[in-house]
Amino acid sequence: MQKQQKELLKVTELKQYFPIKGGILGKTINYVKAVDGISFTIYEGETLSIVGESGCGKSTTGRAILRLDEPTSGKVEFKGEDLLSYSKKKMNQERKNMQIIFQDPYASINPRQTVRQILNEALEIQNVVPKKERNQRVIELLETVGLGEHQLDRYPHEFSGGQRQRIGIARALSVNPELIVADEAVSALDVSIQAQVINLLKKLQREFQLTYLFISHDLGVVRHISDRIIVMYLGKIVEIADKKSLFKNPKHPYTKALLSAIPSTDVEKEKQRIILGGDVPSPINPPSGCRFHTRCPFATELCKTEEPKLRRMDMMKEGHQAACHFIETVEANEKQPIL
Repeated sequence: MQKQQKELLKVTELKQYFPIKGGILGKTINYVKAVDGISFTIYEGETLSIVGESGCGKSTTGRAILRLDEPTSGKVEFKGEDLLSYSKKKMNQERKNMQIIFQDPYASINPRQTVRQILNEALEIQNVVPKKERNQRVIELLETVGLGEHQLDRYPHEFSGGQRQRIGIARALSVNPELIVADEAVSALDVSIQAQVINLLKKLQREFQLTYLFISHDLGVVRHISDRIIVMYLGKIVEIADKKSLFKNPKHPYTKALLSAIPSTDVEKEKQRIILGGDVPSPINPPSGCRFHTRCPFATELCKTEEPKLRRMDMMKEGHQAACHFIETVEANEKQPIL
């Protein structure tokens, strides 16, 4: 359940197609349909997570929202303003309100710069702090993420992976953003360090009233940080729900399969693993109808021809939506391996 009802970001029918070139003249012969017409809203102060298998389009969605990749079509409204209508100059100015934490904490920062230079660069580009106050601001940023002033003149290779990710977080915080896209921000870290970084992100959210779009393939991590969760499959949203509803009562067969793969420490509770057959289809030529029908044990002829729309699962709750033709039929058959 969202913390606040005030919209911060609204995405409508977002598409991100990447052209495939071929032939002697290098003409476009097809497209990779990485994100294919998705819509959702992020509310102020919440953490909305996007999960799914590799190649589902979750990272591409985050990059498209920030226009790191120019979307093919759709609308991205930040506080009521359509970001896709902005000029390059205006978008660069707007970036101080929207920052990103990348997956690889080493590749995303300049190895030839010291921590002082890395953080000063962001302050200089956006000019959010007077020049004479920048050094103090850099020190404050490092202390905020659990590092110290004595580490200011060190280079990235002198830090551990977790410390480098803290530097990336400090850089994102430096320009006082309202929205932070965390793109697999903890997946490259050891499990114990993941917990530390997640706790840090939650602490910073409370202190600075931040809003997160948290992108991850790990539902175990998502469970600890999210307010609401989007499940994506092959460029489409198949389910949206608040965290409690999704983990307690998943509706879409794909979501059920993902949840069944989470390791459990409860040895007394028997957990049945759902194994999906086949491979994820190609986003170049996705299946007709429901894109999950090639791997779904409950698919019918209708699933092969007609694409299901997101619909409310509970008439009393607008937050839980899923895209499946036969959710009620599947759930009615308690003996089928869907839980």
